[in-house]
Amino acid sequence: MAHPAPPHVQSAQAQVAAALQQVEGKPVDLLKVPWTELEASIPKLLGGPFQVDNPNHQGLALGLAGAFAERMFNEHQAFWFPNRDSPEGATLGFPDAIIMLSPFGAVMESMAQGGKLSKLEDLAADIRRSLGQARFAPGATQSLGATGPKMGPEEYRRLFDPGFLQFVVLDAAKAKSTFESKPDALARDVREALGRTQPPLPQEARQQFEGQIVQSLTRLDAAHPLSDQMDRAPRIAELMGHLFATIGGTGAAPEEFWGEIVLPLLFIGSPTSFPPVDEEETQAFTQGAPTLALFVDVVPHAVQAPEEGLLGTFEQSDLTLEHPGFGKVGALRLIKVNAERIRTLLEQFDPDKTVDAVRRFTKHMEDKAGKGAPPNPQNEEMLKAAMVLLGDLKRAVTTEKGDLCLRRLTEAEAASEQAVSLVRKALQGPRIILS
Repeated sequence: MAHPAPPHVQSAQAQVAAALQQVEGKPVDLLKVPWTELEASIPKLLGGPFQVDNPNHQGLALGLAGAFAERMFNEHQAFWFPNRDSPEGATLGFPDAIIMLSPFGAVMESMAQGGKLSKLEDLAADIRRSLGQARFAPGATQSLGATGPKMGPEEYRRLFDPGFLQFVVLDAAKAKSTFESKPDALARDVREALGRTQPPLPQEARQQFEGQIVQSLTRLDAAHPLSDQMDRAPRIAELMGHLFATIGGTGAAPEEFWGEIVLPLLFIGSPTSFPPVDEEETQAFTQGAPTLALFVDVVPHAVQAPEEGLLGTFEQSDLTLEHPGFGKVGALRLIKVNAERIRTLLEQFDPDKTVDAVRRFTKHMEDKAGKGAPPNPQNEEMLKAAMVLLGDLKRAVTTEKGDLCLRRLTEAEAASEQAVSLVRKALQGPRIILS
């Protein structure tokens, strides 16, 4: 495949093919054998009814999911793209229309319904029909048609993979009130706020809020609070909490930057001396590796961090739900974290001392290498960004009174935070302006 399946999916697919060959006494082509024929062979591998929670059965489903994805590639040039919301860690996308598919989820659903793999053919027919409608729809050649630009893995990742993180502080009382409000009331408040933003929202952003956010709220059951429907619209519920209850927080940055650079700086502190470095580290330095990355890799923590846990910072026991209604949501993007885990570290954080430590470490590396490192503008950008994020986090934890939450966003959502901030201020500001 041009955009190959994740390695664990490829491995599961190979294992299923080998197992089928063993029980059938001949090779079985997972890409060509009709699903109805495979249905007859699957019980021989399962050794009984399909069990959703059985790891071996899940492995079988994952292998079949790889085959289903590859069939979609052969027919429609589908591709895998990273998606942290997906159990496979990736999702299938299609170039001619915005269609996301979890092959694993599709196979699991089919297997749970009596092992009816023929349902995958029904799903394939639905996809075939949707893509055909997209290709021949009016204006298709100007958007996602045969002669127009096509969506690729990078575009899908930017739109759908929640690879960015930010910390937010939610007013607990406002958050509770928001989640327990009726969707129509929230829709009315958001629509009214769109007309009060200062400066006014660009027309395109306003239309996006109306079309995606307000309309999504109006499609929910107006007779029941949002908290009863979080499993139907988890992203909308999380956004409502952010819009109505966020009172402080940080900017958004890639998850890897938070976990590998920013938060480790808190645990390292501002050391007065540095450990010996080996030849590999010295060579990386002279070849232009970012000094900041070497700093967090080489210098030991002054305060021990959890060996396992979220971002190497929060234990599992530090993570809770902002509202019980989120317990029905599978891939949660708004997580309440224990601020006390990092409060002391943040109170002690001094950006000037941290920057000085990184500068001294750079001199330490230069002395060991016998020469300076090549100029690397990325290093200064990373250091500046890390100090801004830690400064924001320090203010959020030490000055705001509320619940510290970790919010996951896609890159596209992170890019729209400026517009979201304007709507949030309008929602939380005075409703009547006297002149």
